[in-house]
Amino acid sequence: MSEQRVALVTGASRGIGRGIAIELAKKGFSIAGNASSLKSSGRKPGLSEVKQKVEQSRAEFLPVPGDISDLECHEKLIQKVLNRFGKIHVLVNNAGVAPQKRKDILDTTPESFDRLLSVNLRSAFFLTQRVARFMIRQKQQSSEYTACIIFISSVSAEFSSPSRAEYCISKAGLSQAARIFADRLAEYGINVYELRPGIIDTDMTRPVQKKYDRLIKEGLVPQKRWGTPQDVGKAVAALAQGYLDYSTGAVIEVSGGMSIRRL
Repeated sequence: MSEQRVALVTGASRGIGRGIAIELAKKGFSIAGNASSLKSSGRKPGLSEVKQKVEQSRAEFLPVPGDISDLECHEKLIQKVLNRFGKIHVLVNNAGVAPQKRKDILDTTPESFDRLLSVNLRSAFFLTQRVARFMIRQKQQSSEYTACIIFISSVSAEFSSPSRAEYCISKAGLSQAARIFADRLAEYGINVYELRPGIIDTDMTRPVQKKYDRLIKEGLVPQKRWGTPQDVGKAVAALAQGYLDYSTGAVIEVSGGMSIRRL
């Protein structure tokens, strides 16, 4: 690669986003990590902790705190990255939340529905719109500039979970957003991918750990183990390095084989 590559990762302070930032740093990417706060909270690591991990790989890390669901912060966030690094080569739309309380679809509240779609879908859509415009300009100015966008969705984009319908709907919308951006940006050589994690061991899944321990043991996951943030990070790193250059619009599942239809 002829220039230092920069990845902007949302939701980078913990879980999957943290794993993605660390794996990209191992491959030589400079990281701009976004989260709502710089500091750790309870058992959750913050951007400061992730910065230390990234710098162990001798990679640069720029913390860019901000509420990604607030569209007004997007321009400031992007400018901070550009002021530090000059370019953005990879956007990883990872930030997301689960329902604060799981409820049957017949009891889903408008407040929970709006919160999930705002954070998980709306914010990623409009941040991608802004970053894509910048990437197009860079493409037009330099033939050597390469870029890609990665949406982190979930197997819940297709699987039904009646106790968290708003989460499934937000991820299904994210899946379609990835597909449409892939179509629109193909003419500029900007590849867009959707990456679908399965059951990943993070603080988001910890409250239902016993349930998934049982389901995995019963055969829900053919590879018979939990996924890790590192598993997802490695897949993102492969996409970011261009190993699937002729596959824009592809859906990459990191789920231990959950999508395999079996009798």
